[in-house]
Amino acid sequence: MSYTAPLKDMLFVLNELAGLAHVNALPGCEDATPETVEAILEENGRFCAEVVAPLNQEGDRQPSFWHDGGEVTTSKGFKDAFKAFGAAGWQGVQHPQEFGGQGLPKLVATPCIEMLNSANLAFALCPLLTDGVIEALMTAGSDQQKTVYLEKLIDGEWTGTMNLTEPQAGSDLSLVRTRAVPQEDGTYKLFGTKIFITYGEHDMADNIVHLVLARTPGAPEGVKGISLFVVPKFLSGANGAGARNDVHCVSIEHKMGIKASPTAVLQFGDHGGAVGTLVGEENRGLEYMFIMMNAARFAVGLQGISVAERAYQKAVAYAKERVQSRDLEGSAGPVTIIHQPDVRRMLMSMRAQTEAARALAYVGAAASDLARHHGDADVRRDNQAFYEYLVPIIKGWSTELAIDVASTGIQVHGGMGFIEETGAAQYYRDARILAIYEGTTAIQANDLVGRKTGRDGGEVAYRIIGEVRRTAAELAAGDDTLKAIGHRLETAAAALEQVVAYVVANLRSDIKGVFAGSVPYLKLAGIVLGGWQMGRAALAARQKLQDGAGDKDFYSAKIGTARFFADHFLTQADAYRLAIVEGSGAVQALSEAQF
Repeated sequence: MSYTAPLKDMLFVLNELAGLAHVNALPGCEDATPETVEAILEENGRFCAEVVAPLNQEGDRQPSFWHDGGEVTTSKGFKDAFKAFGAAGWQGVQHPQEFGGQGLPKLVATPCIEMLNSANLAFALCPLLTDGVIEALMTAGSDQQKTVYLEKLIDGEWTGTMNLTEPQAGSDLSLVRTRAVPQEDGTYKLFGTKIFITYGEHDMADNIVHLVLARTPGAPEGVKGISLFVVPKFLSGANGAGARNDVHCVSIEHKMGIKASPTAVLQFGDHGGAVGTLVGEENRGLEYMFIMMNAARFAVGLQGISVAERAYQKAVAYAKERVQSRDLEGSAGPVTIIHQPDVRRMLMSMRAQTEAARALAYVGAAASDLARHHGDADVRRDNQAFYEYLVPIIKGWSTELAIDVASTGIQVHGGMGFIEETGAAQYYRDARILAIYEGTTAIQANDLVGRKTGRDGGEVAYRIIGEVRRTAAELAAGDDTLKAIGHRLETAAAALEQVVAYVVANLRSDIKGVFAGSVPYLKLAGIVLGGWQMGRAALAARQKLQDGAGDKDFYSAKIGTARFFADHFLTQADAYRLAIVEGSGAVQALSEAQF
């Protein structure tokens, strides 16, 4: 089965929940009119379905290949598809026109990124990392670095990577050992090994621009002594890429999923030193890299939504064609399995989680645009705080649910789901990395607890919960279905509020107890805030039906899906509350020797 972009749902979320009209009114965002955005999404959906999606399953079967000389040949069709991707301007959707981009808001780029990842997750990883390099250089790069790199990155002629991890330094970047030795001409020579570098070597572009964390001589110990460097595969010459730099791919990993994406081990400086230039100031590398990491974390959350959507589409198609057993109410013969209640439950679970996560991510993207472009400093500040609170939830919750949704998709297929030829298993294998890279779910949860809740005494969290309760009150004034959703949402908001109060009150006195519940807190926040968006969606859909506008089937389905989410997911909120507030002792009950 091919991929079909869920354009109706995307446009509904953009217009009714994320507030495209408000974003379109921001300075610099005037081109993002509803008509233009709809045309962009339609064309992107066509490109992803026709050019990128057909390469997905074959890329899984015939992954990228490393040659003894250190070169990597990507899966068949990837190189041509990437050239078409760059030529069509898709890499530059949200990047400045000054450097050849389209200068559109993040809110417009977000569904485009979702569609690309749904079509082919392994392929989409290359543009994802390039986006991060562009963001980092836009923020901290010198004028010369911007001149040399940005236009070629934005037009797809060159691609970018992020080089953090080393054999001894995974999530703990204080252990980074790669060295950067200053040279008389102002450049640096780098020496060291980086692992797990996505698209660290490939044949799809003329140059690869590596952003590398390293230490200069005499730098302070720990994360305070890390600097950031641009180290291109080819040094810049008069007409673009020039001499080969001393950075080489010594192997690529053999992985459980995203097999077509080459994950490289890169060796810097085995032949005299890899030439690099400093980004910004020495010893501020982690600060700059977090710009890239935050962009990547949001994008990985979108990957979770994308894989969930693709797994859902495949499961629905199978359920509508697979004939098995009689209808429980009686039938002359066997029926398709979509008539069976438990299959309906599974499909609704997949659909509801995917739609809730999509809505939350798009609302986050709009907040990012408001934080960047709004004329009022207070509005910018509030939206930045809201966006920053959402990022670990979008990343952590969306990727965790993607694993569940993809697994449920296999269950819908029954035994056929366990057979690789059907394609359902690939989504599960691909999804499994999403909760790990760019910071595990626990790392996202630690960020949510420490930086996003504890640091401000829960101020932002309480403000968001207040908005959730306002939506619950609006629902309570509606018909019986809306009232039921509102009741579930209010109860879930109360559970989240109690957990925030627990975190704030106990973070200093019982830090291990609080962090024992950090991942459940993140999941609780995802469920409540996702349910908030589904409640808002139900309100908007009901109003559309009352106005007699648009597709009645779509709007009634939106309300039904919101009700399902309320009854089957918001009801989990109090269980999470109990586990967080009262369950920390059990987490730490056993000694090390007892495990």
